[in-house]
Amino acid sequence: MTPPAAPPETPAPAHGESHVSPGSDLIAAFAWMVFGIAVLIASLRMDRLEKQDINPYTIPGLLPGLLGIVTILLGFLLALRSWRRRVAHPEQVMVRASAAEKKRVLLVLALCLVFGIGLVGHGLPFWAAAWIFVTVAILSLQHSQRKAAGQGLTLRTVAKALAIGLGAGLMITLVFQELFLVHLP
Repeated sequence: MTPPAAPPETPAPAHGESHVSPGSDLIAAFAWMVFGIAVLIASLRMDRLEKQDINPYTIPGLLPGLLGIVTILLGFLLALRSWRRRVAHPEQVMVRASAAEKKRVLLVLALCLVFGIGLVGHGLPFWAAAWIFVTVAILSLQHSQRKAAGQGLTLRTVAKALAIGLGAGLMITLVFQELFLVHLP
């Protein structure tokens, strides 16, 4: 009597690739392309301010339009990669996100909403709001890694997050106000 045949093994992901199934990548790709198209359409509908002799490189909607195009392109590249992986390995099935991954996505969404609704435009300078957001995001997103490694929150970890947050807040403000000439709240 021969032993039962082992099920075919799913190939190990290449360096830098995750265990995300081609099907879920394809869904994400189409979602990113739809989002990019929406951003591009919204940027094209913005007032161009031609009557005010605005420099064409500083018109409202230029940067969002370019970002929309890049998002569409990257979504297309993700779809192409997913399609190639799907053709090469049709036996792979869609993998559902784990509870930890879902919690992480909800945490990021909550952080973004608190930043956009609670911090920005309520008297706090933009650089300070960005500083708080980046610092809290770093500390909260690294919490599960620290917990798994048995490490607590140290003064060094907090200081590092504060420094990165401050640097990011200042750089974002400088780039947008000085380079893109965007008045931040």
